[in-house]
Amino acid sequence: MRSIEGMVAWITGAGTGIGAGAAQALAAEGVTVALTGRRAAPLEQVAERIRADGGTAEVATGDATDREAMRAMARGIAERHGRLDLLLNNHGINVTDRYWKGGALDGWDQVIDVNVKGAYNCAEAALRVMSPRGEGTIITTSSKAGINYSLRAGVAYGASKHAVMALSQMINDEYGNQGIRACALCPGEVETPILDLRPVQVPAEDRARLIQAEDMGDIVVFMLKLPARVILNEVIISPTHRRTPQPGEV
Repeated sequence: MRSIEGMVAWITGAGTGIGAGAAQALAAEGVTVALTGRRAAPLEQVAERIRADGGTAEVATGDATDREAMRAMARGIAERHGRLDLLLNNHGINVTDRYWKGGALDGWDQVIDVNVKGAYNCAEAALRVMSPRGEGTIITTSSKAGINYSLRAGVAYGASKHAVMALSQMINDEYGNQGIRACALCPGEVETPILDLRPVQVPAEDRARLIQAEDMGDIVVFMLKLPARVILNEVIISPTHRRTPQPGEV
């Protein structure tokens, strides 16, 4: 395993959940982390925790669906630090009305825009600055709903996560010989705020047994520490505990 101290990571959706967990784990290893999201307050809270622990973090708000803003974000990080080693392409949303029966398609449009268009906007922005250096890692947060068909995840979310699996692998196909590697993280249920949008809530005692944000952060660190010559194309993560569905839960 290689040292990642001194590397620079751009983390989208960094204010909560997997993004926040990864930011803290990376910073603890000496990685400078650039935190992006739509809301400044959660980003600043994560950055403050990192700085309090001796790490280096910077914050910039931005919407992943804004292509030119994401290009400027990646370019700015590379100009300030002379490098961009990792993009954690982590932003994502879901909606409560997620089934064909009663689904609110306007909400589905937003899921596709953020989860798919936002993913390729950020990946393309990162590739622009990584490719000239001949090295870089792009990790995209997908889901087990991206490798299976999950009624629980819903129609639009499942479709979006299947799409990002293809986006990730095509980076390896097109850019692997230029030193760029891509991985899709495919977790099952993770204890993050996105669970709050479930039509049937997961009980607190079960949420404590799910994958935690810090677990995902450790996996991101492991991925970046791998020698540049290898990549785990897809990583599937599940909670050890198999919870019993609640009444009314699919």
